[in-house]
Amino acid sequence: MILLDTCALLWLALDQTGLSLRAKSCLRERVGNLHVSAVSAFEIGQKAAAGKLVLKLKPAVWFPRACELHGIQVLPLTAEAALTAAALPPLHKDPFDRLLIATAITHGFLILTPDEKIRRYPKLKTLW
Repeated sequence: MILLDTCALLWLALDQTGLSLRAKSCLRERVGNLHVSAVSAFEIGQKAAAGKLVLKLKPAVWFPRACELHGIQVLPLTAEAALTAAALPPLHKDPFDRLLIATAITHGFLILTPDEKIRRYPKLKTLW
């Protein structure tokens, strides 16, 4: 099972040139086994509200459509993942990324991410 980092979801849905060849191959091969965290919905909404991300639709419309179009299942943030995020070593200060890391760890998912800081976490399987 694959958990997409927020940037991987954005590139998949908006501009696939940002995806590595390995990432593109993984996305094609794992159709039906792709997931994104509800945390990514919040992060996308925050970036759009701050003017750091421009979408043609409001995030509340764009996010579920992007997930449906690409066959991506949305995972809720669980208390277990939140507590795991709080206990992670301080390799990454971004709270969104820490929650994504913890979600991948608690579900036993591989995380698709270009972020080198994320890829340094022990117990985390990554691909890019």
